[in-house]
Amino acid sequence: MRKLKYHEQKLLKKVDFISWEVDNNLNEVKVMRRYHLPRREDYTRYNKLSRRVRDLVNKIKQLDSKDPFRTKCTTELLNKLYNIGLVPTKQNLALCNAVSASSFCRRRLPVVMVRLKMAEDVKSAVKLVEQGHVRVGPELVLDPAFIVTRSMEDFVTWVDTSKIRKHIMEYNDARDDFDLM
Repeated sequence: MRKLKYHEQKLLKKVDFISWEVDNNLNEVKVMRRYHLPRREDYTRYNKLSRRVRDLVNKIKQLDSKDPFRTKCTTELLNKLYNIGLVPTKQNLALCNAVSASSFCRRRLPVVMVRLKMAEDVKSAVKLVEQGHVRVGPELVLDPAFIVTRSMEDFVTWVDTSKIRKHIMEYNDARDDFDLM
């Protein structure tokens, strides 16, 4: 490698390549690997949503504590986040500050499938969703970025024509004779 010129050395002193301030790359890569996010845009979208939730919480906290509008907004926000599954309880507004991109990733369909023991790991769950083996309620879901709310969690099942469903039914000796046709 050639020796750097004077102005090149000056430029390199100003820029630190190891700890780059703008890039949240380490956390981003860790979350993308853990939840098997194929697109970086999904992570940035979840990050923006969590930032908006935190901004809303801060704006609500700035209101007067005796204001009826504040109590109404607080209950609505807590109900919404609880129904989506981002906060564990509806008790405290401080729980909303803990909402992050990982909170949204935990509500994705493949992660919920792993939690329901429908798949061994998130990678295989993503593959099953993309291949069309999973439905939520009556609708077939092909997008692994589908967010599953608490009320929809009970309706995550296999598609009726799925080979996986047939194998499970045969294993449990619950397959109907009508299904054989």
